Amino acid sequence: MSAHDRQRGAATLKQLRRSRGMSLADTARALIDVAARLGQPLDVSVASVQRTVARWESARPILPSERYQLLLAHLYARRSDGETCLGSGSDFAELLDALRHLGESEQAVVELRRLLVRTSTDDSKSLDLLALLGPQARTTLVTALADPRRVDEALLDVMRTGVSDVNREVGSLPFVRLQLLLAPVVESCRRLLLADDVPASLLPGLRTIGAEAYTLAGRLAFETRDDAASHSLYTAATEAAGKIGTPWRRAMVHMSHALVTLYSTPGLEPARQLVDSAVRDARAGGSTIVRARAHALQAEITARAGGEHAERQARAALALAWYDLDGDHSDDPSTSSFTAAHLRGFEGVTSLYVGDAAAAHDEFARSAAALTRPREQVQRAIVRSDQALARLRLGDPQSAATLLHECINATSATGGRVATIRLRHARRELRPWRREDWVADLDDHMIDALGA
Repeated sequence: MSAHDRQRGAATLKQLRRSRGMSLADTARALIDVAARLGQPLDVSVASVQRTVARWESARPILPSERYQLLLAHLYARRSDGETCLGSGSDFAELLDALRHLGESEQAVVELRRLLVRTSTDDSKSLDLLALLGPQARTTLVTALADPRRVDEALLDVMRTGVSDVNREVGSLPFVRLQLLLAPVVESCRRLLLADDVPASLLPGLRTIGAEAYTLAGRLAFETRDDAASHSLYTAATEAAGKIGTPWRRAMVHMSHALVTLYSTPGLEPARQLVDSAVRDARAGGSTIVRARAHALQAEITARAGGEHAERQARAALALAWYDLDGDHSDDPSTSSFTAAHLRGFEGVTSLYVGDAAAAHDEFARSAAALTRPREQVQRAIVRSDQALARLRLGDPQSAATLLHECINATSATGGRVATIRLRHARRELRPWRREDWVADLDDHMIDALGA
């Protein structure tokens, strides 16, 4: 960081303090109070903390330590009225910007924000459904809902960011909390898309946000076992995506819908129909990443269905998926996170259902090793459960049980429904060894962590 950057960071911290009418001593006392509230009391005097605060704002400012960054984050995440506010334009967002200018890494800033999102939603009584929106965004949104003619690009950016923020926390927060955080954007999309006087030039952008919000909300409703709401949200997402004019967006909706249908509706046919629709739209669209994912899902459904030509057809679909994924994606319009690690997971499932457990096990292992980001932990739990099933079919049930312990921990953290279903399926396959102590240990772990 340059001296100019550090001075800018210091000036921002000073402005934040003064905007709340706090002196250096007031800020020191506030930080001590926050530390006590968090159960991490500062064993120092007000005068000592005051000198530390002053150094952050001095002519040669220093970066607050990690502990003080956390205390500052909790201090500025709450407005003067006690409500949590983490979005663009909030004091919290300004604090993060100041830390960047003072030399903190982007990764550390992202982790600090993620931590505050988690802790701010720990207490459902104090949960603010608009916590991820900034103060100006709240006002703008309320105004636009009262008069849709006031919708503008700035509001669309706010809504788009809201969806992205919630999507980013999948794997870090329980699904029920993510539902609550997404609810304001979903309801805003519903009301604005029903209005007759939203500016025509903004409708494509609004429909795109609506399709993404409804799709994510449909997945979250499924994860929390509200299948009726999930189906309704996917229907709305399909309608919104169909009016955008870019088929790959509707393919994204169909694929997400197909996956939840696979686990919430008897038989394969309903999911197969959605996958076939996704493949048609993906082939007509302009995203090779989306096309790769559609072909991967088609391979899994084909392998699950079985039949005389299932393996050949599934392998052909996987070959198409790899062809698309190995291409140049620099201009791909999709922001899909589908990667080679995900595709290897589909390869593993395909191998498992066509009877090649050894190949499946190795493919699952490679996939799981690459799924390391917080956003990928749900998928990692699914892959590991399938890998345990492959170990079982290779004649190593005790090793399979060992692997399932890891899956239980990952699944209990977010309550993922698909991960739980796959985990329980693998456990049922261990019934022949139910009298073994290591199976009893697994059952105890499942009961303690998942309640069943």
